[in-house]
Amino acid sequence: MKKKNPLIDKYLIDGCGRCPLVGTPECKVNRWPKELRHLRKLILDSGLTEELKWKLPCYTFENSNVLILSAFKEFCSVNFFKGALLKDPDGVLDRAGENTQSARILKFTSIEEVRQKEDFLKKFIREAIEIEKSGLRVQKSDAQLVFPPELLKIFEGNPDLKNAFLNLTPGRQRAYNIYFTAPKQSRTRESRIEKSIQKILDGKGLNDEYTSKKR
Repeated sequence: MKKKNPLIDKYLIDGCGRCPLVGTPECKVNRWPKELRHLRKLILDSGLTEELKWKLPCYTFENSNVLILSAFKEFCSVNFFKGALLKDPDGVLDRAGENTQSARILKFTSIEEVRQKEDFLKKFIREAIEIEKSGLRVQKSDAQLVFPPELLKIFEGNPDLKNAFLNLTPGRQRAYNIYFTAPKQSRTRESRIEKSIQKILDGKGLNDEYTSKKR
């Protein structure tokens, strides 16, 4: 078993810290204590290195990201960065979102389900490590992003924002677009866009550490 990272010990107690519920019983991490700890043990047994990235438990092989452990309201999951390359004849992996190309996730809703899917998880981890050793990459589609109408409307009134967005890397554009289009309510989509404007103008990606520039 690889050495445990104390930052992940803290995550399992307090949560990721990305919302006001950090350190409270309502934190999503606290919905799945047994499941997350058991998954952590299985992952560490595979020999992957445990790190904290994007405020989440991230597991790497020779400095390459392999998978992330996450907690949500309805489930906890193991997210494989190159999951699209994994062999999944039983169809147990899910896309992280409808626009996701590379990542695939394995969901769990109970400790019993973790144990039931344990063999799947071990197989996927072994295969993911072999993929990293081979240097394989996911061939991403060059299909044009479909922006939500709320973003297009803001682009019309703010050409500087449009230019800044289009100057972001394709991956950063895609991440923002997924984040903006996820909510069903138009008001929520507008709120997410408004809160991201300054970050986009400063050339930052959705998950980049951010300190607003003085203007």
